[in-house]
Amino acid sequence: MGRNVLKSSLQNASFSIIFQILFRCITFILNAFIIRTIGQDVLGIMNVRLLLLESTILFLSKEPIMKACLTNTKAHNWAQVINQVWLSVPISGLLSLVLVYVWVSVLTPTDEQYLAQYRLGCYAIALSCIIEQMTQSVVLVAQSFCFVKLRIVFETIYILSRTFIFVFLVVKYPSSAINAFSIAQIISAVILCGLNYGFFNWYINNLNVIRDKKNDNKMKEDGLYKDMNDFPFSSIFDFFPGIMDNIEKPLNKDLCVLTVSFVKQSVIKQVLTEGERYVMTLSPVLTFSQQSLYDIVNNLGSLAARFIFRPIEESAYFYFTQMIKRDEKIQQQDQSHISESANVLSQLCKVVTSIGLVVVVFGQAYSHNLLYLYGGSKLVETGLPVTLLQSHSFAIVLLAINGVTEGFVFATMSNKQLDRYNYLMVVFSVMFLLISYVLTNIFGPVGFILANCVNMTARIIHSIIYINRMYKGSPYKPLNGLYPGFKFVAILILSFIATKISEAYFQKSITIHILIGAIFFLMTVLTWALENKALLQLGYEKYKRRLSLKEE
Repeated sequence: MGRNVLKSSLQNASFSIIFQILFRCITFILNAFIIRTIGQDVLGIMNVRLLLLESTILFLSKEPIMKACLTNTKAHNWAQVINQVWLSVPISGLLSLVLVYVWVSVLTPTDEQYLAQYRLGCYAIALSCIIEQMTQSVVLVAQSFCFVKLRIVFETIYILSRTFIFVFLVVKYPSSAINAFSIAQIISAVILCGLNYGFFNWYINNLNVIRDKKNDNKMKEDGLYKDMNDFPFSSIFDFFPGIMDNIEKPLNKDLCVLTVSFVKQSVIKQVLTEGERYVMTLSPVLTFSQQSLYDIVNNLGSLAARFIFRPIEESAYFYFTQMIKRDEKIQQQDQSHISESANVLSQLCKVVTSIGLVVVVFGQAYSHNLLYLYGGSKLVETGLPVTLLQSHSFAIVLLAINGVTEGFVFATMSNKQLDRYNYLMVVFSVMFLLISYVLTNIFGPVGFILANCVNMTARIIHSIIYINRMYKGSPYKPLNGLYPGFKFVAILILSFIATKISEAYFQKSITIHILIGAIFFLMTVLTWALENKALLQLGYEKYKRRLSLKEE
């Protein structure tokens, strides 16, 4: 933990963005391969029904415990923390029993030709989730001690192995695509588990050898012993419950209370995050083919959210949990931490808002081209996918703002505030599901996007109120970052008009239309850069400092 938290958070965000780009590129190629090789029904079963089962089990069993255990890691009793993390294994097992029964016996059945494969897929998802939960103690330690590159490398191997196994089996047995999906899930989960435990077994063994060299004065002078002693594990078996020496109770009461708060929050957040999939799964609003079409468009529309916003949100949450204490007023805390965190929040708001606005403007004129290049003429012939993607761009800017502001709120709220907010989230969830159901029956799949916009707007308003109250009476105004500059707004309006005219006149000439968009996109980026010289200069100075440290 001697490493710089901000630096590690920024590294984590950077590597996560690269990983998300790789992962989404693979997913897009894989989806196109499935549609052309097997069909849209199979894609709907796998990407909506089965992956929703995986998301539900993992999120509800992992998210609350991991978020609680990432809070103030410097003060951890690691024996208690390891015990608590391992609670996610029996929880995931119990959730699997209940949810697999619902998925197999209660939900609308698939076609008879896919029924046996679908059942196997449900069991395989449950097993892979339990295996993945057995790795969470290692994942928590890696994140807490800033093993940033390690996580990205292992997750990349995990995604690639799952993809290659799936493609190999589908090519060999095209009629058993869902079985191939199931086998790939289990094998890749085992590989990920083995990689994590294998690395830390190697790392700890080597660390123990170095620790034994007590006469190495140079290492003492360099302060390496202190960093090594900060790492509290001396055996790979310490990652299992009940192994480490612990003179206190098996579990930490405060962490348990915090976990319970996050449980309530996670249930609600899962409903809000995957609400449209739950509506599609629990009610016959769309067929599996329509579900797959919506999923494709939703994934394309979420490029910016998944590549950039989500990694930034995760890293920002970790950063703010380390810099700001939950149960103390900001006037009573370290003012250097408060000042730095307020500046970071302001700059994050500025960056994500700017990116979201750019997506909105250029998404209106280039949705048709993106879908045509991805799925061919069949994907755009009805016009519905284009409308979906254009509508989704408005949801992205709201998603960007909500991700950063709500991440800050969750990282700094006290236990009592979290409990109170959970009740408000229940209201948001019920409203979202009701609005989704009503609007989907009126507008079709576009109703999901409209409901998301309403939900995100309500959550952003709450976060803004909380942040303003938190910094009331202080000199810090972190939410000023939400206001874009005048010149930037002007060039966005000009770009919107020019690209829509280009779309009308050069729709058949894709090259010219894309070239015009590229010119205005470059002008937009340059305008933003000129308005934010100070931010870019700060980033450049930090980059140069990092290079100089590496050279030394």
